[in-house]
Amino acid sequence: MGKITVNDTMQQGYSYETVAKIGDVHSEEFDPWCPPAKMLELGVFEGKYLNDCRDEFPKSWFEGAKLSDRPNEALNYFGIKSRQPLSVWKQKGWIIDPDPRGWFQWYCRYWMGRRLEGVDAKQMQRWRNFRRHAGQVRKACEPGDIHCRPKQRQALLQWAHDPFV
Repeated sequence: MGKITVNDTMQQGYSYETVAKIGDVHSEEFDPWCPPAKMLELGVFEGKYLNDCRDEFPKSWFEGAKLSDRPNEALNYFGIKSRQPLSVWKQKGWIIDPDPRGWFQWYCRYWMGRRLEGVDAKQMQRWRNFRRHAGQVRKACEPGDIHCRPKQRQALLQWAHDPFV
């Protein structure tokens, strides 16, 4: 375990302690489909995420990651536009301190071993609430048709849910 200090364009001088083993995230309340590195490799957030904060996370996360300096929907696994501006997230109150980039940043830090009372429970609840989209995909799509509801499937992937339901 250890201390991680963050210095990127959205946070300077923020630090956190890792108190759990890397990847020790699965529980009855929270069982993500895949790790952050796999999500980055598959293609999420149009490649425009974590670009300036690579020092915070393991280099291996970025070896196969699909990243871009500008949003590029072709980098998403399902090849569609998938994100709203951060301003929308702030306006709707979806940004929970101390993670100014939102849920995925929280997930990455949680994966790294950071634990925050209150914050973790809120973010896990948001994750659980999002699984309703998997039910909608199952109900509307034929099994195996991954081209059905690509926007919802991309969103499921970006929330660490199985988009291939």
